[in-house]
Amino acid sequence: MLASELQHYLHEQIPLSAAMQVRVSAVDAQGVTLSAPLAPNINHHETVFGGSAAALAILAGWSLVHVRLRAANLQARLVIQRNALEYERPMSGEFSARSAFESGDTWPAFAALLERRGRARLTVIATLEHGGLRSGHFTGQFVALVQRG
Repeated sequence: MLASELQHYLHEQIPLSAAMQVRVSAVDAQGVTLSAPLAPNINHHETVFGGSAAALAILAGWSLVHVRLRAANLQARLVIQRNALEYERPMSGEFSARSAFESGDTWPAFAALLERRGRARLTVIATLEHGGLRSGHFTGQFVALVQRG
């Protein structure tokens, strides 16, 4: 999936991403990088609102699993089950989130379980950055559910 295709999908299917002006900077099998400007995500301290940072990290993680499911031609509903985000420093301008699988070898077992049982879960991490510095760390568990008959 191309970055432009993913960005269009996010803006159409998850309207919050359009309101946040999320841009897809990179897409590959190992991760997805999303970025957003400060203006639509600003708080009263003139830094990124924590909810916007969390939303960008969740979107980056969700997007990685979504892209991999589509590439594997696996039709499933994808939801986040739980997440944690550690904010390490304020972000006062454009910010980004780069997602990756927590463990590089989890995809084959996840895909096999999804095909066999119709349900599988996977942990994704994401790093928030601003100005070339790490600003936060996200961990999220996503669940894929096959919708049957």
